[in-house]
Amino acid sequence: MDWLYTLSGFTVGAIVGLTGVGGGSLMTPLLVLLFGIHPATAVGTDLLYAAITKAGGTTVHARKGHVDWRITGLLASGSIPASLLTVWALSHLPKQSAAVTHIISVSLGVALLLTACAIIFRQHLQRYALKHADDSAHTRYQSEITVAIGILLGILVTISSVGAGALGVAALFFLYPKLPTIRIVGSDLAHAVPLTLIAGLGHWALGSVDWSLLGSLLIGSLPGIWIGSHASAKVPDRFLRRILAGMLVLIGGKLITL
Repeated sequence: MDWLYTLSGFTVGAIVGLTGVGGGSLMTPLLVLLFGIHPATAVGTDLLYAAITKAGGTTVHARKGHVDWRITGLLASGSIPASLLTVWALSHLPKQSAAVTHIISVSLGVALLLTACAIIFRQHLQRYALKHADDSAHTRYQSEITVAIGILLGILVTISSVGAGALGVAALFFLYPKLPTIRIVGSDLAHAVPLTLIAGLGHWALGSVDWSLLGSLLIGSLPGIWIGSHASAKVPDRFLRRILAGMLVLIGGKLITL
């Protein structure tokens, strides 16, 4: 079974390298639906997997000056406390009970549907935000809304492991339309690392991390990301994103109806 986990890690890593999204959005439902891993264990393991794989990308972006640390700090000031409170709430539920399974499955399904919408409508959101970038309504409460987005991401990511990537980027595109794309991606990535790490460690404390599974996934995903990143220039991005969004809609619907 370990080699299948490694192959899955490679496949998801390659998709992430090709499209820039899809890590938690594909890995967690893959573990739940294909391998029958308990949703809580799948989420906890995927959170630490995300923290490790995204740390390298954050280092590269930070060295190149692609991270707006003010935005990252605003997001984290909302997401980190929200993540800790969510872990605390989960700790008061019976471990791997039917209630926990249902909460995580439905949250994961909803997160996947929202992620699909973020992928499909990202350019429309960005164009709308650019058109209204100088409106006082758009800029007056920018910092407060960024913190609020962080709170929502903290809850969603801790429960489902999904949302730190595509949803975070979509929100930042809307809030900061004049910021270069590379700085939005770098800032969101920098925020995702501490969020997924803290949420993952919280799940570890709850006994919801499979370290052997984590190792198998990493063995496959790291070369997968490298190969996908180098092949991305040769594959139409719009085509890939539409396929990925369609997959997320189907998987999200399946998880909601489990």
